[in-house]
Amino acid sequence: MKEEITERNKKILLVVLIAGCFLSTLNQTLLNVALSGLMDIFHVKAAVIQWLSTGFMLVNGVLVPITAFLMKRFTTRQLFISSMFFLLIGSLNCACAMNFGMLLTGRMIQAIGAGIIMPLMMTVILYLYPSEKRGSVMGTIGFAMIFAPAIAPTLSGFIIEYVSWRWLFIGLVPFVLLVIVLAFNYLMNVAETTKAKLDIVSVILSTIGFGCILFGFSSAGSKGWNDSIVMTTIILGIIVTTLFCLRQIKSNDPLLNLSVFKYKIFTLTSFINVLITMIMYADLILLPIYLQDGRGFTAFEAGLLLLPGAVINAFLSPITGKMYDKYGARPLFITGLTFIVISMWGVMDLTDSTTYLYLMIRTIILRIGLSFISMPLNTAGLNALPRELGSHGSAVNNTVRQLAGAIGTAVVITVYTIQATSHASELSIKNEHISTMQLAKLSSIFGSSDAYAFMLVLSLGALILACFMPKKAIKQKSQT
Repeated sequence: MKEEITERNKKILLVVLIAGCFLSTLNQTLLNVALSGLMDIFHVKAAVIQWLSTGFMLVNGVLVPITAFLMKRFTTRQLFISSMFFLLIGSLNCACAMNFGMLLTGRMIQAIGAGIIMPLMMTVILYLYPSEKRGSVMGTIGFAMIFAPAIAPTLSGFIIEYVSWRWLFIGLVPFVLLVIVLAFNYLMNVAETTKAKLDIVSVILSTIGFGCILFGFSSAGSKGWNDSIVMTTIILGIIVTTLFCLRQIKSNDPLLNLSVFKYKIFTLTSFINVLITMIMYADLILLPIYLQDGRGFTAFEAGLLLLPGAVINAFLSPITGKMYDKYGARPLFITGLTFIVISMWGVMDLTDSTTYLYLMIRTIILRIGLSFISMPLNTAGLNALPRELGSHGSAVNNTVRQLAGAIGTAVVITVYTIQATSHASELSIKNEHISTMQLAKLSSIFGSSDAYAFMLVLSLGALILACFMPKKAIKQKSQT
């Protein structure tokens, strides 16, 4: 049953949710710089170790469309505590892993928890706060969501260099236990539950469709677009996802209500969301490639370079949330995207002597831009919807982000690979005496520059779309 929620209870609820979200997001990005070390420990190749990230994203992406049903069927307490238990069991499993299979299983279990918590939190905010206050609240949550991946590379690099990799998971356990205890004591239910029926056919279609698309694009970076498995899974994924969408449109009680796209602002923010997510995910992959392969920096040094920008991003998030409530979406989006365009333009001409400080300042500029967009983008999209479509809007948002992240990373890595190979052949023709190591480094640097030129085009596209946003957020009559 829905409980009476006072202002004090709202704050307690937010603190518990933000703590859970922080741990979930931290866990998601903690392994990124640890993969090469784990390859040696478990004696597996890059294509296999990549499953620790790909598998996590697959489970997450497949589960997200089902969250709208879960939120109708189960209470806030049940879902949140369940997601934390999955995170706890998965972390314990990973910490005790004797082989790669056990580690991968633990990551998959963790992903179930992560898949539930993000859409759950967005929906809770729609229920608790009127549209004119959501920007500030989303900004506060953005602090946790951004700060976790901000410290993850540096924290992970430090743990791997000075302690055992198992502490990446052991360290999470006491904090997850604390959040579970707080949830049992303070978490209250927000919305009424209903005896909703699960459309099994839609679940199967969404699992196969989204799963195949995510797998296909995630594999394209390492296997290449000519690989038969990559092309087959992408085509199959598109066909099955189309069938899933058609079924949702015809259904009286859809698993994922696609009528959210009838609201123009939600559709517009979804398109901007796709481009921003592609840029953000691709930069997190591309910059470490340039730093480590092109310049020879360690994983820890690469993590340290990303840290100042990400910390500034996190601390700006609550401020931009309040600015959204005051000024609306358009001025924030245009300001943020201008910063992003400048940051992409600044790395289109990378060399082997581009300074560490220059790259750090450029990354700070990018992160300032993202702080004006990330959470206001979610708020603007969800504010455009009536409250009853909130959980579906949140689920669609998260599904779009998962797909855009996978597709963006694959496309940018493909651009990088093609251009690096092309530069390698050009350099070897022009300079026959160049060493293999120098050839690999220079081709990696030039390939990164070309990939950033492609990302500049994406950011300019997002800037054009942002100009079509209304001057002030439109309020729905059905909201309170």
